[in-house]
Amino acid sequence: MNGLPSPNHNDPHARWKFLRDFLVFEVKLALGNLQNFLLLPISIGAGLIDLFVKREREGELFYKVVEFGRTTDEAINLYGAIGGYHATGGEHEHAMKSDFTVDAVVNRLESVIVREYEKGGTAANIKAAVDKALDQMQQNAGRGVDKVKDAVKGAFAEGEKK
Repeated sequence: MNGLPSPNHNDPHARWKFLRDFLVFEVKLALGNLQNFLLLPISIGAGLIDLFVKREREGELFYKVVEFGRTTDEAINLYGAIGGYHATGGEHEHAMKSDFTVDAVVNRLESVIVREYEKGGTAANIKAAVDKALDQMQQNAGRGVDKVKDAVKGAFAEGEKK
């Protein structure tokens, strides 16, 4: 099997699923490009620091940046519409925490919109429900952001000590 969704000519929602997959793919492409744009100078900087600053492990800071890149790749999951990041992965792949992926955010927002629509909600009700869901996701993500900030500060503080 090639991973492509099988055509279901009896599915009345097939067009909307395709449109959703198309739009999500385009957003993911933009996020991937932003990731690459940011990782290029950061990885060069980390590599240069590692060349001139002795650490316990060669390339320690650089490899942390690479691991961060891998984690963000998993979160973006560019090819999720046809099976995703782990469809062909090896034994060393680890599952991304499902709350912090683009697909999880899209699914959550989509479920809020569908639920409000099914209740007969107006555009204002749907907007309020989406705002509430986004606020909740931001609140949950805030704890993770603090951990990332602490890890980055710790990594750069190590580089300055040596």
